[in-house]
Amino acid sequence: MKDHILVLLGTRPEAIKLFPVIQRLKAENVAVTVCATAQHREMLDQVLKLAQIAPDVDLNVMTPNQTLDHLSARLLNEIGEVLGRVKPTRVVVQGDTATAMIGALASYYHRIPVSHVEAGLRSGDIYAPFPEEVNRKIVCSIADQHFAPTPRAASALRSENVPEERIHVTGNTVVDALILAKAMVEADPCMSSRWDGVREQHGNRRLILVTCHRRENFGGGVLNIVKALETILAREDVAIVLPVHPNPNVRDIFASRLAHHPRVTLISPQEYTDFVSLLSMSYLVLTDSGGVQEEAPTFGKPVLVMRETTERPEGLEAGTALLVGADYNKIVGETFRLLDDEQSYAAMARSHNPFGDGHASERIVKVLLHA
Repeated sequence: MKDHILVLLGTRPEAIKLFPVIQRLKAENVAVTVCATAQHREMLDQVLKLAQIAPDVDLNVMTPNQTLDHLSARLLNEIGEVLGRVKPTRVVVQGDTATAMIGALASYYHRIPVSHVEAGLRSGDIYAPFPEEVNRKIVCSIADQHFAPTPRAASALRSENVPEERIHVTGNTVVDALILAKAMVEADPCMSSRWDGVREQHGNRRLILVTCHRRENFGGGVLNIVKALETILAREDVAIVLPVHPNPNVRDIFASRLAHHPRVTLISPQEYTDFVSLLSMSYLVLTDSGGVQEEAPTFGKPVLVMRETTERPEGLEAGTALLVGADYNKIVGETFRLLDDEQSYAAMARSHNPFGDGHASERIVKVLLHA
């Protein structure tokens, strides 16, 4: 039977990390069906437009403030219907979302083999990140191809008794995507000048890029983070740029506390190339995102991770990232240390990126086509 691969994606990070794989599969003339669940609608569409990928199937499941159980039930029913109609020979999922987990489960029900891009990430705590840690473990129990981004991720899979022949260390496709996006920015004067207004507004101040959206930070965690940012802003030598996630659990708090500060720029979630430009011009990054922990080291930007645990410990070990949680004192203290201590900053900025070399999608497609 001729290969027919269904690539399933639902969120912006999935689209970022899968578009290099999709492009390479199509370059190899493989029959590919791209199914977008649109678990995140607008943010997903931005990346697909940039990558010039039009989904063959769009489930459009996003509704405001939907619960995980409602989302999962709807995904299982609708992805199952797609699998029954398209009948792919293999399904590719990425990462740790409800789309990836339910996509793997639906594929299992239809007896279709599953390939897992970015396999083997573990924090060791099923509630942090929530629900991503368990989503990954469920996909792991179903997939027969595990594309581990790092040797540590591969080791985690071996410790869970995944057979060696099913594990492939590939690097992370986010580095492939970054390299492609950086080339787009450099080739287009409009893209490269996107943030000139922000530079002019804040002058020579050092820009701190902040992203915050994790469920485990909703409530008290977000309030602690905002309080820390207000203290950091007491310094005249810094400014903050913050792409505000559309979830009202974070959007409303940031808007009410920071919107009128003269050295805060609140912006909507950005198209990928615009975010890449913003990342490259920042001085350091405060984030609770998983993907940003992988992206920032490519540009030599120190990352303070506003989470209690991370399933990407390679950044901690390489020295590119530091855990501060949603702890007011740690966020403020470590930010000030990086602003005031040139040696500490340089040690993080010059550490190597442990997440890849830009050839992950090439390795993944080779396995998909020759397994």
